[in-house]
Amino acid sequence: MPALAVNISELIYDWNALYPKSLHPPGPVRLTDETLRDGLQSPSVRDPSIEQKIEILHLMESLGINSLDLGLPGAGPRAVEHVTALAREIVAHKMKITAYCAARTHVNDIRPIAEIVQKTGLPIEVAAFLGTSPIRRYTEGWNGDFLLQTTEKAVQYAVSLGLEVMYVTEDTTRCDPETVKQINSAAINCGAHALVLCDTAGHATPMGTVALVKFVLEQVVKPSGEKIRVDWHGHCDRGLATANAIAALVAGADCVHATALGIGERVGNTQMDQMLVNLKLMGIAPWDGQDLTKLKRYCEAVSAATGVPIPANYPVVGEDAFRTATGVHAAAVIKAYKKKDVELANTVYSGVPSHYFGLEQIIDIGPMSGKSNVLFWLEHRGLPVNDEVVERIFKCAKSSDHTLSEGEILECVQAAP
Repeated sequence: MPALAVNISELIYDWNALYPKSLHPPGPVRLTDETLRDGLQSPSVRDPSIEQKIEILHLMESLGINSLDLGLPGAGPRAVEHVTALAREIVAHKMKITAYCAARTHVNDIRPIAEIVQKTGLPIEVAAFLGTSPIRRYTEGWNGDFLLQTTEKAVQYAVSLGLEVMYVTEDTTRCDPETVKQINSAAINCGAHALVLCDTAGHATPMGTVALVKFVLEQVVKPSGEKIRVDWHGHCDRGLATANAIAALVAGADCVHATALGIGERVGNTQMDQMLVNLKLMGIAPWDGQDLTKLKRYCEAVSAATGVPIPANYPVVGEDAFRTATGVHAAAVIKAYKKKDVELANTVYSGVPSHYFGLEQIIDIGPMSGKSNVLFWLEHRGLPVNDEVVERIFKCAKSSDHTLSEGEILECVQAAP
């Protein structure tokens, strides 16, 4: 007799849901993908081919990512060629995803973006960036007047070319309040419609992130009287990138910048895949009907194109994310499967239901396994089960120092009595 259907949420007491509304991102939020620009600043990556970038672009679109950085055309002919090809692909396929390009606050970086817009017909936003923190100013020999003049000249020039501007302050999380207020206000006055607050050095904590975002909203955006989008761009030097991004959204930011697998300079950027997972589990998505079953393919495509491996223990898309060979854990998953309840099996020992992402739980056999692992493994593959075969595999696993491969198990199955 089949087990009665059960609502899994009734079997989980969710402490995560006890926070006040003020600690929940209002949603919907925007996600913008920096994989093909900021992500490629890692010294360990390969710059993907145009064909690989186009494949990754289509996967971004399929995941419901709102926008992407096409590249920095001011870097030279190769960058211009790749950005132009991606822009044409978006136009040809009438994609929902919108686009922008990075630019230093200099006319020589901004002009090529306007030229690509003219060639392709795709509206492209300019992400004009400038270092702002005291430590950067001291190193470069810059003063406040230089920052203001550079900001005003770049934003006004971009606007004069008919381009929308997001003004990017590098190292915002280590910048003094007066400078943050002054130069961001100047950018708005010159026509910027979005501000990007950057944790360029991976310095911030969630508490610091909240303080900065709230300061900018209250001291810059609100007094301007303009409808200004506020973006968060973070790095992972302290291992806090995803936590900081969620904190920024809680504080009122509209958009998070991220990269597949968190690739990027030093230890990398906010992880786009982990943002998608957490927003999904929090009930917040870029838009309704979002399908995340291609999340693993997206990460694998970026890994293959850039040469960055996916660690086995990486959340959700790593080889071990939904895989167990531990007897107690496996036994619980197997009992859930026997109740004919996939959602129960995918949740009993996992905080991330694998079926949301087109994946499933995997039961393997190793030195920490019980006989239930062996029985399930054989039954799941339609192989004959008898006490002798089970005992042979079990003994092999217990004497091993690793999880058995499929070949090792089949060798036990086929061994003569």
